[in-house]
Amino acid sequence: MLYLLTHGRAGLAASALCAGFLSLSPVMATQSPEPTLIPPVNEVKIQKPIYEITPARRALLDTIRYAEGTWAGGSEVGYRIMFGGGTFNNLDRHPDRVIHGGGYSSAAAGAYQFMPATWGGVASALRLNSFSPQNQDQGALHLVKMRGALSAIDKGELSRQAVNLLAPEWASFPTMYGGSYYGQPSKAYGELDKFYRKRLIEYTTVPVIAKQEIKEVSQNDPIGLFLKFLDLI
Repeated sequence: MLYLLTHGRAGLAASALCAGFLSLSPVMATQSPEPTLIPPVNEVKIQKPIYEITPARRALLDTIRYAEGTWAGGSEVGYRIMFGGGTFNNLDRHPDRVIHGGGYSSAAAGAYQFMPATWGGVASALRLNSFSPQNQDQGALHLVKMRGALSAIDKGELSRQAVNLLAPEWASFPTMYGGSYYGQPSKAYGELDKFYRKRLIEYTTVPVIAKQEIKEVSQNDPIGLFLKFLDLI
């Protein structure tokens, strides 16, 4: 008689096999279950600008900021300025806060001094979900278009006619006859035109030093010229 020293169920199974009590049956391969796909975490969707920011349009946006007192040297602080010169921090939405000062009361805010109702209109039309600098730029260009001045600006000049069209939107822009559309302090057309031209040159002209570098590289190295061009754009 054969004795098997076994332990637990494995041992019993071995004993049974040896005693002839169990028969082996072919093991059927089973298909592995399909892996469960984990849905990706919701990604933050970056809104694609509706209005392209060309040099001419950027120069106009800068000019509006200059006229409205939010230029701030071109820094993003201008996008957080309220009427009266104070600032706010939350760019999730328009601050919608009335400020009193200088004989005036206003809730205008942002780089282009949007009134709450005005911002609400452009935000709804363009489906803007925050008061971010990019969205403020888009909102301002939308107002320019609605006033019928965008096509004139796209020609690369700030004409008196274009400024006159924008005067009802921004009180700091003078009408064709001079002075604010609302009887408030405004900039002179010549001052705005000078600022606009200066900004446009900044966006469209390659610095003289860069031109000299391109010339020096291009004399002997076409590939170097191409790489230098990539560094400049």
